[in-house]
Amino acid sequence: MDLTDTPAQLRIRHDIREWLRSHPPETHGPPGAGAPADLARDVAAGRDWQARLAAGGWVALTWPLGYGGRAMGPVESFVVQEELARAGAPELVGRIGVNLVGPTLLAHGTEEQRSRWLPSIPDARELWCQLFSEPAAGSDLAAVQTVATPVRGGYLLQGTKVWTSYAQFADWGLCLARTGPSSAAHGGLTCLAVDMHASGVEVHPLVQMTGEAEFNEVFLSEVEVPESNVIGGEGQGWRVAGSTLSRERGINPRQMAIHLQHIEELVRMAWATGAFCDQRLSTRLAEAYVEVRIFQLLNWRSLSRLAKSLDPGPEGSILKLYWSEMSQRLHALALDVTGPAAPLWRQADANPGGGAWQRSWLYYQAASIFAGTNEIQRNIIGERVLGLPREPPSMTRSH
Repeated sequence: MDLTDTPAQLRIRHDIREWLRSHPPETHGPPGAGAPADLARDVAAGRDWQARLAAGGWVALTWPLGYGGRAMGPVESFVVQEELARAGAPELVGRIGVNLVGPTLLAHGTEEQRSRWLPSIPDARELWCQLFSEPAAGSDLAAVQTVATPVRGGYLLQGTKVWTSYAQFADWGLCLARTGPSSAAHGGLTCLAVDMHASGVEVHPLVQMTGEAEFNEVFLSEVEVPESNVIGGEGQGWRVAGSTLSRERGINPRQMAIHLQHIEELVRMAWATGAFCDQRLSTRLAEAYVEVRIFQLLNWRSLSRLAKSLDPGPEGSILKLYWSEMSQRLHALALDVTGPAAPLWRQADANPGGGAWQRSWLYYQAASIFAGTNEIQRNIIGERVLGLPREPPSMTRSH
């Protein structure tokens, strides 16, 4: 693989850097520093920042020109996301709409649906959430129990969703529900666009270990969904959801750039605190640096697949599995490097990073759960990548 930028990619890298110089992102210090985040304030600021980015033409870059995109290739989009992360720009507040819902609508939506929803996604005029996981169906979406009962002109939605990011701020939700019986567990599922402001939608924030509440439990009580909001056709929800999830577990230029910055900062902190004098820590730092570089190479391998117009495929599970476990090891090492300051929290004296490392350690404990648990990722890799036989149902039940 040739890892050097082409002339066109160099121009894009130059253009986004120049744009960022004249439109610097507002920063609030490192994550975890200072008081706990005011989520409503951050979402409002995030909508403003995303609108500025969209006005500059730096959002939804791979989308077609007619829907607010720039019809760029995946490599060019990767370059832009990498530069935004390096500049410390906040993550897109409407990333679920941009990265998951938009491509899903482009692949499976009708022309009317695309015209209705796509234009309001890049500039964050409308925010989306993902209503897939349930209390009894997290990574196992075939066990979804939310029911969409057919009625005249549409459906009545009844059920509970959980771990829904930013649902309290969302205007629309991409929902997976059961519309009919099927002999196969993944049959009878349908993907629906749900108005989050509709009667019967109730959102309860869930407070995390970090003190933040970006996740939510969503209760759906006889929510009316018009037939025109079915995406991909009734009974095709498993196929549509698979398309959405393949993008969720694919390349992640932001996490790649952030972890490169993390390891560089960690090395600087180790020199400053004298941690490099501990041979065990210095060896682990070297191993962590190698792991982050491997993560970078895995991203590039997946990127080359997209550049050839191939789907991310089940190989995306390899990247997600590796990243989640690597990030947990990296942040465990970070607390060891901070030494006696490791148990401290925000605003504590003599706390390297002002609490950022402690907050990140807490946050990344969930990396092996969200976007599909690591157990599910291993099953996908074994069955769909390595071609191993499925585990017998009797063995599955015994677990």
